[in-house]
Amino acid sequence: MPQRLDATAPGFAAAFAALVDAKRDDAADVSATVAGIIADVKLRGDAAVADLTARFDRVDLDAVGWQIPLAALDAALAGLAPDLRAALDLAAARIRAFHERQKPQGNDATDEAGVRTGVRWTPVDAAGLYVPGGRAAYPSSVLMNAIPAVVAGVRDLVMVTPTPDGAVNPLVLAAARVAGVTCVHRIGGAQAIAALAFGTETIPKVDVITGPGNAFVAEAKRQLYGVVGIDMVAGPSEVVIVSDGRSNPDWIAADLLAQAEHDPVAQSILITTSPAEADAVEAAVARQLETLPTAAVAGASWRDFGAIITVPDLDATLPLLDRLAAEHAELMVDDPDWLFARMRHAGSVFLGRHTPEAAGDYLAGPNHVLPTGRRARFASGLSVADFMKRTTFLDCGPQGLAAIGPAGAAIADVEGLAAHATSIRLRLGQAS
Repeated sequence: MPQRLDATAPGFAAAFAALVDAKRDDAADVSATVAGIIADVKLRGDAAVADLTARFDRVDLDAVGWQIPLAALDAALAGLAPDLRAALDLAAARIRAFHERQKPQGNDATDEAGVRTGVRWTPVDAAGLYVPGGRAAYPSSVLMNAIPAVVAGVRDLVMVTPTPDGAVNPLVLAAARVAGVTCVHRIGGAQAIAALAFGTETIPKVDVITGPGNAFVAEAKRQLYGVVGIDMVAGPSEVVIVSDGRSNPDWIAADLLAQAEHDPVAQSILITTSPAEADAVEAAVARQLETLPTAAVAGASWRDFGAIITVPDLDATLPLLDRLAAEHAELMVDDPDWLFARMRHAGSVFLGRHTPEAAGDYLAGPNHVLPTGRRARFASGLSVADFMKRTTFLDCGPQGLAAIGPAGAAIADVEGLAAHATSIRLRLGQAS
């Protein structure tokens, strides 16, 4: 049974705080294991990656080949059923169009002092895309990670994906081809992240690594941040649904389970103004679980981490939404824009009763790589800007330096940095 909370009941504040702070990440301490893998790959390169791949994936890279041939990607794409190929093409086109609108614009301006300043955006040279090979082997994630990099203008895209026992997911390969990826290596785990970060004899070094993974992959990204850029350290997925008592209970139940089926430690929360709706949704979830193919996973998530919260009115949802700072927030209310305008924290928001989060997972356009674990308080979803960097520029010229230089030299004097002051004053024709 999910947790039931009433915002008007005594003890609610403490119970809600416990819900917000509850740890859902993998309890295993993987830090030391990942540190050892990273050190091994840094020291031994290909040999370490090959040994670890044989150990964890039961694949002999030297025998089967490190790189999946481009012909295999083409064959996977050609082998798709026509309706699935059309769906992937539609998703790619919509994701590409949305991210084209995200491309940051530089600026170049000269102020009243005659000083020219501005910003230029340029793509990173190389990006690594991690694609899981286990439970979360999703072609949609390939599109969501690769297309923003292509739009940004990244020169080299390197995809890595584990192939346990040599099994390759053809949908992942097809999606890679649709997205524009041409280099795919059959490696995974923390060793793949380390190989991309440092470079090996076979795996090229990249500047940014994106993509979801298990606890070992996430920890490797965390430890290697600074050596390489990363999108984020993601944890278990989550959704918060707000309803005003006038939504279809079956729709809400399906959306809650859509999130729950991702992982036993995913979290689905309903906030409703109607106790009757809360009861109806709980009953609908129980009915749908009886026939859901993913009931084992979804049921465990709903039982252990699900919650239904009743509130007196929609105003009362706002502090709860912002405390939860959820990866996904569905606003199934009559006026979702009213609520959206007043909430501050969420990875992505889905407006209205006809906007299921599942549409955003696949082909609506916005990226589905989003901050989890309440990190939407300070972090954003994957975007084109994650594959670019901002360079500022400055052109003083004689007029501009004459206007601002004396003040700069004065500040340098106060800071005790004499060479700074001299470098300005010499250009102004002043004695050092």
